[in-house]
Amino acid sequence: MGILEFIKLFGGIALFLYGMIIMSASLEKMAGGRLEHILKRATSSRLKGLALGLGITCAIQSSSAVTVMLVGLVNSGIMRLHQTVGVIMGTNIGTTITAWLLSSIGIQTDNTILKLLKPESVAPLMAVAGIVMVMAFKAEKRRNIGAILLGFSVLMFGMTVMSESVAGLENDTGFANILTAFKNPFLGVLAGAVFTGIIQSSSASVGLLQSFAATIGIQYATAVPIIMGQNIGTCVTALLSTIGANKNAKRVAVIHIYFNVIGTICYIIIIYGLNAIFRFSFLSDNITPLGIAVVHSLFNITVTAVLFPFGNYLEKLSMLTVRENKSEMQTYAFLDERLLNTPGLALAQCRDLAIKMCGIAHDAVLYSLSLFNSFDEKIAKRLRDNEQTLDSYEDRLGTYLVKLSSRELPDADSWEVSRLLHAISDLERMGDHGLNLLESAEEMNNKDITFSRSALDDLSVVESALREVIGMTLHAFTNRDLDSARQIEPMEQVVDELVHSARARHIKRLQNGECAIETSFVWSDIMVNFERISDHCSNLALSLIQSNKQSMTGHLYMAELKSKDNSEFMALFETFRGKYPFKKI
Repeated sequence: MGILEFIKLFGGIALFLYGMIIMSASLEKMAGGRLEHILKRATSSRLKGLALGLGITCAIQSSSAVTVMLVGLVNSGIMRLHQTVGVIMGTNIGTTITAWLLSSIGIQTDNTILKLLKPESVAPLMAVAGIVMVMAFKAEKRRNIGAILLGFSVLMFGMTVMSESVAGLENDTGFANILTAFKNPFLGVLAGAVFTGIIQSSSASVGLLQSFAATIGIQYATAVPIIMGQNIGTCVTALLSTIGANKNAKRVAVIHIYFNVIGTICYIIIIYGLNAIFRFSFLSDNITPLGIAVVHSLFNITVTAVLFPFGNYLEKLSMLTVRENKSEMQTYAFLDERLLNTPGLALAQCRDLAIKMCGIAHDAVLYSLSLFNSFDEKIAKRLRDNEQTLDSYEDRLGTYLVKLSSRELPDADSWEVSRLLHAISDLERMGDHGLNLLESAEEMNNKDITFSRSALDDLSVVESALREVIGMTLHAFTNRDLDSARQIEPMEQVVDELVHSARARHIKRLQNGECAIETSFVWSDIMVNFERISDHCSNLALSLIQSNKQSMTGHLYMAELKSKDNSEFMALFETFRGKYPFKKI
């Protein structure tokens, strides 16, 4: 095998890997945030986890990507260690799909129809269709489908190049001696593990083995241990991804390693133990690419079937291997950087944290409102803690969203990132206004400032309206409820009108001598913060509505919404306004 053949071989491997990357990335984009919902369903049972792990790996064609995802989710505290066991088992089965797609490469036939159906024959047609879809269509979904077709075509071309590069080794005695050495199961397993670990793709490693099988001929005795080693080698990616992760995240990679190592040991003992007794003649036969796909699937399915009942023991074994230090506190990442490799999943986690942030902002405002009735230092401390939490969320979540925005995202996800960046800013500002209200309550408490009975009645009316608009905002933002979101702006207008009226009524009280002059500054600050909080509620509702009408600007929507011709808006405004009447002065 000359230098040109080596160059061609590694070029073929590079094309195979590049095609796999394109195909996986495009499939992942199409899956988007649905990956999060799929993974969360794995929490109820290990069997569901197995099925979902299988399904996700079939969808994105990369068991390593799924395992790295699990490491990130566990490191963030989003998933627990025991939830990952079934998913890991499922990924091992799902990764065999590629071998089946490539298995027809060595089939010889004179039937024209069968020839046309072979992947290497279909690949050029898929490439043409793919490039047409990428260049001609603007719709992102169709462009992603085109990219999937192109990725598969490049993958198949790389496979063909690999096969052609090793074709001359058929009569090479030196290479034949190397293959003979790999009949030793331990050397075969080691070779498969090392090569797969280097290129970090079991699919490419199995594809190369299928190329050898199709061109120069490999015996079952050589192929079987190499295939088992390839399953161990694919764990390297997950192992590398645990650098800097917490102990539980490291245990995910350890479970993956133990699963494949224990399965390999059992297989070697059973196959070669029985061979010593019964002398299996098929081990001396040449294996076909289809045979490699069968062995690959059989290995993963049977190992899963055997180890599935012992999933809890795999978890315990990983905990014994990666021990917890009693002096070391278990901490979780706020949002794991590893999840950025799966943008749809990362975005879903950002959305969940923004919802949590909305709940904290809602509570902060309600705590601050309660202080005007009875000042409580414990509630004041809780309010300050909440405000600091909101600041931390905005800082860290905002930084993460900016990093996420630099990734290649579908248009809808890019819009969602922008929406969340604006939303977390509004939520943090709501917390600030809650703190401002706390300061007003503290000033009243420290200076013994009291409002008149009439002023307290007015304050109660505006408070009640503010509580309603905040509650509506929390519900709409948490559930992405567009119907509720559309009711927030009319309610916000009611709050604005109530604030305006409350200011005018307070001026009259000052003129009539019902309230002391020192109350005017506190009253003004309270009303300003009430109005600002309702404004931020309006912004949050607008961001939700715009996410469903991406082509419409905020100003255009607001102008349309507040138009006198908008009978729905006016009806809601009148309904809400009627709920909050002031007492006659």
